[in-house]
Amino acid sequence: MHSTIKYSASVLLIALLGACANTDSKPVVAEPSNEEVHQLLLASFKTKGQANIDRLNQTELQQACSLAETAPGGLPDTQRTALQNAALASVKYPGDGKYLGDWKAGEKIAQSGKGFQFNDKEGSTSGGNCYACHQLAPQELAYGNIGPSLYQYGKLRGNSDAIMKYTWAKIWNSHAYNACSNMPRFGAEGILTEDQLKDVMALLMATDSPVNK
Repeated sequence: MHSTIKYSASVLLIALLGACANTDSKPVVAEPSNEEVHQLLLASFKTKGQANIDRLNQTELQQACSLAETAPGGLPDTQRTALQNAALASVKYPGDGKYLGDWKAGEKIAQSGKGFQFNDKEGSTSGGNCYACHQLAPQELAYGNIGPSLYQYGKLRGNSDAIMKYTWAKIWNSHAYNACSNMPRFGAEGILTEDQLKDVMALLMATDSPVNK
């Protein structure tokens, strides 16, 4: 009986000392799982117009890049290469072999951020909103810097077939050259039509485009 009481008192003393020792420590909060985060997102949004919750479903590439943000060493090189090769293989080049359209129409596309929002009419023409991330024509003073400056893009690079194909592929699916790129996949996701892509190409590459002055 006495031994039992003594043991219980010892346990109580240890518990009290432990509680005192942890008074300044922060409580340990478990990180939510990826599935828990996904379910929270699904519960927070609802379909409105053409903006539906299917957009919350990540592709294999998006999942890999999301996980890589917190993984030691980031995205493994072998996985990065495989994802980029798959993206490059998905690129559809112009059926007629012509890359350049009208740079004036391309400038309007670069200025416009319209499209794929809940209040846009489904099937309506979208813009590229290129100035949100890039400098292009010098006349436009309002531009973002998330992406590199594209001023004098064609003038500095020339118009070889290799450059034309690279630029087209970059616009069609930017993941072809950077697996975790933030740039929209304008062709792969159907944001811009082939003709619109040609117009943006002309804005970047045509010698008479203000971008190349």
